[in-house]
Parts: sequence; structure tokens; C-alpha cells
Amino acid sequence: MKILLSIKPKYIKQILKGCKKYEFRKEIFKERYSNEIFVYSSSPIKKIIGKFKIGKIIEDSPEELWRQLKDYSGLSKEDFFQYFKEKQIGFAIEIVDFVLFDEPIDPKKLDPDFVPPQSYLYIKDIFFNEFIKKGGNLFDKTVQIEL
Repeated sequence: MKILLSIKPKYIKQILKGCKKYEFRKEIFKERYSNEIFVYSSSPIKKIIGKFKIGKIIEDSPEELWRQLKDYSGLSKEDFFQYFKEKQIGFAIEIVDFVLFDEPIDPKKLDPDFVPPQSYLYIKDIFFNEFIKKGGNLFDKTVQIEL
């Protein structure tokens, strides 16, 4: 089983620039045996645009996460603490080996009932196997998309 995270395009830009090396979450997925995350770029892109391997997952107070990871957050201090407002614990997922797909995947073409996750979603391997069967090539890093 794989994990799908929704990330705003402005933060995907920070990942691509190498400024954002951690993805921050208020809640973490319970199934931690997966080491791969697929990235759904929210509006206006609305497609699965890439994937990355999970490095370490850090659980701590927002204050401590900021102290340790601010230089790798890709966020302003204001945005960071606004996101974690009224939370005692937060999570930082290390982004390792980000791959930008040559063809973003339109999940609605694979599953007309697809609803983008607010936080995360478990996805079955068959979801992506169907894309590959249709001739999709997921792993060419050379083509840039407009974010």
C-alpha cells in the first residue's frame, strides 16, 4: 500500500528548489511500513505529480520542530506556526529522492470517484499499475511541469 499526500503547488516549488526537505503534518499515517509517498498537487494542478521516499519521521512539539528544521522547512515562521496553531505535537516527514513525473497523473481518469485527501490517503498498488498498463511512464525526471 502506498500513501498519497496533498501538497500545495507553492510548497512543491520549494521541494523542487531543494529548500523544503521536510513535509510537516498535524497527523501522521498509521501504516508506517510504506516507504514511498506519492504527491498530489492541489488546485490549480489537481494531479499526482511525483513521489519521494520517506526518510526519518520526527514527532515533536511545533516549537522543537521549528528549532531543528526551520532551515529545511521551505516555510516562513508565520506560516509554520499558523499551520500548527493550537497543536501540541507535530510531525516532520523527511523528503528523500523526490522524482517529478514526466506525465502528471490525473487520478480522475483512473478512478472517477477520486477525492483529493485533506491530509493523506492510502492507495492500492493497482491504482498505479493501471496507469503503467496504459503506457504511462512515471519515472522520467527531465520534463518540468508548470507549477
